[in-house]
Amino acid sequence: MEQTWEGQTHEVRNVVPELSGYNVYTTDIALKDAVERAGGAAHHAELIDYGARLGSAETIRMAEEANHFKPELQTFDRQGRRLDRVDFHPSWHGVMRMLREQQLVSQPFSDPRPGAWAAYAAGFSMHGQIEAGSQCPTSMTFACIPVLKKDPALFAQLEPKLYSRVYDARDLPIEQKDSILIGMGMTEKQGGSDVRANTTRAEPIRGEGTGGDYLLTGHKWFFSAPMCDAHLVVARTDSGFSCFYVPRYRPDGSKNPIHIQRLKDKVGNRSNSSSEVEFHGAWGRMIGNEGRGIPTIIEMATYTRLNCVMGSTGLIRQGVVQAINYARQRMAFGKVLADQPLMRNVLADMALESEAATLLMMRLTEAFARAGDDPVQRAFKRIVTPAAKMWVAKRSIELSAEAMEVFGGNGYMDEGPMGRLYRETPVISIWEGSGNVMGLDMLRAISREPDAMIALFDDLARRHGDDRSLRGTLTAMRSALTGDGEEIEAAARRHAQRLILLVQAGLLREHAPDFVADAFIESRFDRESGRIYGCLPRHESHHAIIDRAWH
Repeated sequence: MEQTWEGQTHEVRNVVPELSGYNVYTTDIALKDAVERAGGAAHHAELIDYGARLGSAETIRMAEEANHFKPELQTFDRQGRRLDRVDFHPSWHGVMRMLREQQLVSQPFSDPRPGAWAAYAAGFSMHGQIEAGSQCPTSMTFACIPVLKKDPALFAQLEPKLYSRVYDARDLPIEQKDSILIGMGMTEKQGGSDVRANTTRAEPIRGEGTGGDYLLTGHKWFFSAPMCDAHLVVARTDSGFSCFYVPRYRPDGSKNPIHIQRLKDKVGNRSNSSSEVEFHGAWGRMIGNEGRGIPTIIEMATYTRLNCVMGSTGLIRQGVVQAINYARQRMAFGKVLADQPLMRNVLADMALESEAATLLMMRLTEAFARAGDDPVQRAFKRIVTPAAKMWVAKRSIELSAEAMEVFGGNGYMDEGPMGRLYRETPVISIWEGSGNVMGLDMLRAISREPDAMIALFDDLARRHGDDRSLRGTLTAMRSALTGDGEEIEAAARRHAQRLILLVQAGLLREHAPDFVADAFIESRFDRESGRIYGCLPRHESHHAIIDRAWH
């Protein structure tokens, strides 16, 4: 007997469509309010427009394509001449163009309007929610600007191209381009974060010291964004380590002998190219004082660490948005997920993490904007920034896994948005200094600027004077930082965690509704709450916290 087969075995239902067609800015109450408080009203219209572009189906498609079609290294041309060129999918250039046109390469330095720093932080973190790889070359370019200003003659040549809002991906000498990007090269095989173990040499060929011409020979194990038009590189001279400006093309227009050995095959951050290179007598110009190269480039790293906080904050926010959007539409056991008490606890807890990270990011940005002699601002910039980079980056890793779990098995599939989000989070915890490096950098800053730390403690005491649990934590931290040196170092991560939670609690108490601040303080300073999300002690405010996070 002949059988007939029906083409349809089931009805597709209760499957949540992927999130798109929303405004990344207007749906984020905490971020909008923070920009307003920072005097950024003049930037609202641009941020609203950018938020709509970022959340559009077209931009989300470009982000997916830029990560699916990875960069490709072209080492030689057909005749065997070295190219050392990296080719990208057109969608990479599309998201890079968005960053440039939004002024997210130089805005705090090139935009004279009030609130430019706040607008930059908002725009940069928003962009990272949709496509994070493109933040690497733009972040390094942003961070190099204060360093390049140490060489006024060179900066005068580069300033128009650094501040340009025209995207120019052509591989040409800088003089022929409309805009440029600048990367950095610090680490080598044998040293990693221990830059003092580097062996790359720089020999003078014309002049010596600041502004002199040198030839560099050696390698870099991590050379981020090799298609940048120039890099700041650390190399040895007879006087110690110095910092050099090393362009892709020499002043005579010929190709600088920077040989790309291979591109890194990274766990995530796949849209962005990272590489290993060798310098075969590459031309470079010394920036800053001879023998002071590490402090010179660490100044650049201070700014990129701020960017890391912005990037992790954006990834946390995207995880929360994706999880809430999914839970509000997915049915399980007869109820929408978001209406089930335990799921509400998880979502509300994640939302608290996002708002706390957002306020911390904006407070750090304020410190950079108001940099000067104020000891509290100096403490936020120099002491709180590395601690925040460590803490927020690590919390983003945990939260991305929790957000993936909200999706269940669907979240673990690479064809959806959660896999890329999950793979993207760990890199920020590693780049620009791992957790240990950040904890030690925080302690180093405290030892070098004790007055700033005292001012910060006093500021926190004024904010937390009425809260017994916070006051006790602050007292314990003061005491712990006056003990044995090795004991303090061994507990650096604990100190960083305490510091950031105290700062976040104060910011939420000052700027968020009481139901948000109360839930954060009760959970983050209660040992019984644990580290996993979904352990908030009370349930009455969960609906309100979730609605505030995503509306």
